[in-house]
Amino acid sequence: MRDQEPGHGHPGRRLTTKEAAEVLGVKPETVYAYVSRGQLSSRRTPGGRGSTFDAEEVEALARRNRRETPGTPGSGTELAVRTRITLIEQDRYYFRGVDATELAAHHSYEEIAEWLWTEQPRPGASFTAPEASVAVARRAVRALPEHTGPTDRLRVAAIAAAAADPLRFDLSEEAVLGTARVLIPTLVTALPTAYPTHRDEGPLAQRLWGRLSVREPDEASLRVLDTVLGLLADHDLAASTLAVRVAASARAHAYAAVSAGLGVIEGPLHGAASGLAHRMLLDVLDEGSAAPVIAEELRAGRRVPGLGHRLYPGEDPRARALFALLEQIPRAEPALLAARDIVATTARHTPLHANVDLALAVFTVSSGMPATAGETIFAVARTAGWIAHALEEYGERPLRMRPSGHYVGPRPPRALPE
Repeated sequence: MRDQEPGHGHPGRRLTTKEAAEVLGVKPETVYAYVSRGQLSSRRTPGGRGSTFDAEEVEALARRNRRETPGTPGSGTELAVRTRITLIEQDRYYFRGVDATELAAHHSYEEIAEWLWTEQPRPGASFTAPEASVAVARRAVRALPEHTGPTDRLRVAAIAAAAADPLRFDLSEEAVLGTARVLIPTLVTALPTAYPTHRDEGPLAQRLWGRLSVREPDEASLRVLDTVLGLLADHDLAASTLAVRVAASARAHAYAAVSAGLGVIEGPLHGAASGLAHRMLLDVLDEGSAAPVIAEELRAGRRVPGLGHRLYPGEDPRARALFALLEQIPRAEPALLAARDIVATTARHTPLHANVDLALAVFTVSSGMPATAGETIFAVARTAGWIAHALEEYGERPLRMRPSGHYVGPRPPRALPE
């Protein structure tokens, strides 16, 4: 029995493969996998039979693994990744240390994106896309079936834009920032317009509005849309953001990383959640009361959309900020009253606060937008955060987002199936 862990208090000590495996909690063959990935260095023993490993290097890797990978199955620990982008605590969230709701109240979406990417203020930031990139993306989107959903259109636009960019494999910070400033407006401009007189000019929110509503926008509505984009720009390691970081860890280019995020965001528990809340709001407005609508949701065993958030025991700060803006728009009053009725009615069963999906649904319903509009807004907004996380991940060691599977199937060897 050793009195202390191998290497502890012994600078320069070398460990055998077996000892290194014990410190890391892995099999001996996995130790050599770490060597092949460049995560450990080894030295052949005299005579060439076996290898030794620097004890301090092994222990550093063990500490890093404990921080960055899930705990043992059933332990309840979660994946934790070091990040400097978004902090969520005490029913508030911050972009690089600055209150995100305050940022969204005083800065445009483009300025917030630049803050997430560079941590530098860039007043008056504006994103434009070269016509060649937009033309390729538009052609690809137009070839899709008419019933295609918005996230599919955005994903195809991202892939088409990537194919048109021969420099997409340059992962330097400057190159990725250039890609980001072109990709976001390309995604928006590739979407079909809602009315023929729309012109692609002005801030990104104005260009996006023309893809979502047949109504001419007023200044107050555009301000709400721009604020929504800023509020939704990032939210720590949401499922889609984790997918982006996994792609970036494998050194996928920025277009591919964003495409990975778009592939996840389409789920009803993520980016599409506001569409469910939108339809529920319309039902409440048709019925004149939330009670029968909520009763039907509960009778069907469904979770009432737009309520509660696992990261906010109290109010969702994004919903609070958005509701405050919507209260200043007279035509939003019916949808706001319906949302309050939903919260009050559900509170008889389970007291939950409204989340950003319900607030976003109030905006889309009152703006004459389709149920899918919230998903489009969410995806475009979150692209800024995805790029920020991809940039951060490119600065980490490659392939670190590689958890090990916990095999629970039948043990080999088994006979070949007949």
